[in-house]
Amino acid sequence: MKSLDTTKRYLITGGAGFIGFYLSKALLEKGAQVVGLDNLNDYYEVSLKEDRLAILSELEGYRFAKADLSDKEAVFRLFEEYKPQIVVNLAAQAGVRYSIDNPDAYIQSNIVGFFNILEACRHYPVEHLVFASSSSVYGGNKKVPFSTQDQVDRPVSLYAATKKSNELMAYSYSKLYQIPLTGLRFFTVYGPMGRPDMAYFKFAKKIMADEPIQIFNNGDMLRDFTYIDDIITGVENILCNPPSTDENGAAYKIYNIGNNKPEKLMDYIAVLEKCLGKEAKKEFLPMQPGDVYETYADVTDLMRDYSFKPSTTIEEGLSKFAEWFKNYYREELK
Repeated sequence: MKSLDTTKRYLITGGAGFIGFYLSKALLEKGAQVVGLDNLNDYYEVSLKEDRLAILSELEGYRFAKADLSDKEAVFRLFEEYKPQIVVNLAAQAGVRYSIDNPDAYIQSNIVGFFNILEACRHYPVEHLVFASSSSVYGGNKKVPFSTQDQVDRPVSLYAATKKSNELMAYSYSKLYQIPLTGLRFFTVYGPMGRPDMAYFKFAKKIMADEPIQIFNNGDMLRDFTYIDDIITGVENILCNPPSTDENGAAYKIYNIGNNKPEKLMDYIAVLEKCLGKEAKKEFLPMQPGDVYETYADVTDLMRDYSFKPSTTIEEGLSKFAEWFKNYYREELK
């Protein structure tokens, strides 16, 4: 396994996003050159994205370009100017429930946008393209833990369908154009400066505002919650280790990155309440369209290839989130 090469030029799409911010910061602090791309859309509060960018802009070696992945000319200009050697595609329209009412956003960002990245990597060859997939691709699979060997052709949301489509597109481009590609199926990533559309973040806002939190499937759900630091370590391990070519001529690999320990939703809420120092008012609701009962990552491949598996407990992770949350929103919480 090769260690991280800080002499490489890294392009990170979704650079103002949650994972993109932390990955950029980690690479910059190690001395790497990083170019971030983001369209700064208003799916969630833009001010949080701007605050992430403000932190990155203080670090040496950072460049930022505001552009949309669906703008092919803008993407190609970026590759022409910076000629990245390693690309990490984290930009995507996220969210399962949002995809039910706003499908166009997912096609433009997740399908057209990813196609443009693949095309750019074809015309401006790169050493490795790493892209974000999602645990959502497992859909309603009943067998747990979820293995990368499982069939994933029954998505229960358009978001999941776009992520599975990304994996298929990636494989074909790897075979046809000899682009080394690695897809990462992330499992419920959380932590400080996270995404306000995620359940834990919404819960925190409502708990502190003394408003009831909505708990779906009457609280009977399990999630493999993965702390952001573990995600970043996993990605860093993979960046400079492109996959070997398979029997079909494709240099392609998929990994799960999850905590390998599903937590009961009600237990997760109880830990969050304790960390915030306040009990939640609760509204119990039925299962929502697009939701799944359980996520659970099999990380055998990750452990075999990199001797690593996520291990941060929800007690530790939510404690750090709650500390950040109360400080970041201190004026609103007065």
